[in-house]
Amino acid sequence: MHNNQATPLDHATWQIRESYCEPGFRGVFASRYVALCAAFSALGGLLFGYDQGVVSVILVEPQFLARFGCVAEGTPGAGFWKGLLTAMIELGALLGALNQGWIADKISRKFSIVVAVGIFVIGSVLQTSSVDYGMLVIARFIGGLGIGMLSMVVPLYISEISPPEIRGTLLVLEEFSIVTGIVIAFWITYGTQYVASEWAWRLPFLLQIIPGLVLGVGITFLPFSPRWLAFKGRDQEALHSLAKLRSLPATDHRVQLEWFEIRSEAAFHKEITAEKHPHLQDGTNRSRFKLELAAWADLFKNGCWRRTHVGVGIMCWQQFIGINALIYYSPTLFQTMGLGHSMQLIMSGVLNICQLIGVSTSIWSMDVFGRRPLLLFGSTMMFLSHIIIAVLVGKFSYDWPGHRTEGWASVTMLLVYMISFGASWGPVPWALPSEIFPSSLRAKGVALSTCANWFANFVIGLATPPLVESTGYGAYVFFAVSCLLSLLWTWFFVPETKGRTLEQMDQVFNDMSSEAEEERRERIERDIAIKDQGQAAV
Repeated sequence: MHNNQATPLDHATWQIRESYCEPGFRGVFASRYVALCAAFSALGGLLFGYDQGVVSVILVEPQFLARFGCVAEGTPGAGFWKGLLTAMIELGALLGALNQGWIADKISRKFSIVVAVGIFVIGSVLQTSSVDYGMLVIARFIGGLGIGMLSMVVPLYISEISPPEIRGTLLVLEEFSIVTGIVIAFWITYGTQYVASEWAWRLPFLLQIIPGLVLGVGITFLPFSPRWLAFKGRDQEALHSLAKLRSLPATDHRVQLEWFEIRSEAAFHKEITAEKHPHLQDGTNRSRFKLELAAWADLFKNGCWRRTHVGVGIMCWQQFIGINALIYYSPTLFQTMGLGHSMQLIMSGVLNICQLIGVSTSIWSMDVFGRRPLLLFGSTMMFLSHIIIAVLVGKFSYDWPGHRTEGWASVTMLLVYMISFGASWGPVPWALPSEIFPSSLRAKGVALSTCANWFANFVIGLATPPLVESTGYGAYVFFAVSCLLSLLWTWFFVPETKGRTLEQMDQVFNDMSSEAEEERRERIERDIAIKDQGQAAV
C-alpha cells in the first residue's frame, strides 16, 4: 500500500475508501472489463426470460396441440394439464435455486454457472425432442432446474465482482436480459406459429441451446469472484482477481483497501460461525453436513434475520404486485378489455417491449437515485395504474364495443404499469438480495430469496386465472392492494444500499449487535493490517 495513503489502521475502512469511477451508467465506461464480465454472465438471465416467454404462444399453436392434445381447449382436464406444464418449470426452478446455494459455495460461482447451463441444455434437448406429454413435463422440470440455478447464481456473481459505484447498474443487466429473453421468445414464437410442421414449436426450444452453450463455455474464461476466493482462504488469488476486474495494478491503494475489506469481512464471519458452532469444526463429512444445515438456520438468527426478511420479502412482493400474472395471462387480460384475438397477441408483445423500456431506464437510475426511491416510485405508479384499470373494467366491461375509448384507456394504463415495473420492481429485487447478505451466508441468502420468488410465482400463476374468471376487475383490485402494501413495506423495512460495498452491509443493517462484536471486527482488521505491513516490509 502506498505510504502517502491512509491505511485501515488510521480510520474505519468506509471512511477512507475512494471511488473507482462515477456512479451509474457513466461509470461503466471507466470499468469496461468488469462491465463486460457482468454483461456476459447476464446471458443466464436471457435463458431464464426466453424459457419463460417461449410457452405463452406455443400453448395455443395448432401444431403443438396436435401433438399434445390433452392441453387443448375443450379437452377434459385441459386446464389442469396446462397448469401442470407451466408449474413444472417453476417447481424445477425452486429446487434448482435452493440447491445452487451450496454448489456455488463449494465449486465457485462461475463453475456453478457451468453446471446450471449443462442441466439447462439437457432440458432444452429433451423439450425439443419431446414425443408425448409425459416427456415434455419431465423436460420442462429439468430445464427449470437449470433456470432456477442460473436465476440465483448470476446476480450473486455480478454483485461480488462489481465495484460499489456501478454495482446496481451492472445488476440491472440481469433483469434487462430476462426481459430481453421474454421479448425475443415471444416474437420468435409469434413468427414460427406460421410454420406448418412441428418445427413451429420445436425450433424455439432448440434455439435456446445456442446462448446456453456460449455462456457455459465462455464463463470458464472469466475471473473467479474475489470474495469467494477470500472466503476459501485463497487471499493472493483474490487480490489478482480483484486487480484484473478493476483493471488496475495490485498495488493500487483502492484495490489494496478493497482487498483488505474483503478479507476482514470473511475472517470476521468465519470467526462468528466457529463461535456459534464450535462442535462442528473438526472437518469430518458429518460435521460439514451439519454445518451446512446450521448455516441455513443462521439466516433466521440474530445478526441476519433482518436481511433475510428483506431478501425474501422483496422477492415475494415482486410477484404479488402482478407482473408474471400479466406476462402469462396477458391475452386473457386484454380480452377482458375488449381486444380481438390477433390484437391480444400483438399487445402482449408490446407489453413486454414496454417492460424492456422501463428496465433500460434503471441502468442509469439504479446507482443515481438508489434502490429505495425506485421501489417507492414504482409501487405508487403501479397502484394508480391498477386502480384506474379496475374502475374502467368494472364500469365498462359489459359493453366494450360501445366504449372503445375506455377500453384503450385501460390498455394504456396497463402499459404504464409495465414501464413503471420495469423501472423499479423489475430490477431492484434481483439486485438487493445479492448485496445484503454477509459473505459466509450470501449464497444461501440469495438462494432462499430466489426460492421465495419462484414459490410466489407458482402461487400467483395458480390464483390468477380463477381470479380473473370469477371477478373480472377484482384481479386488478387485488394487485392494487398488493402494490400499496409493497409501498408501506418498503418504507418501513428496506434500507438504501447505493454506493456501499458488500462489506459495509453490517453498518447499513445496523447488525453490530454488541460492543464485543465491534471490538472483534476492529481486532481482526488490525491483525490483517499489521500482517500486510509486515509482509510489505519483507
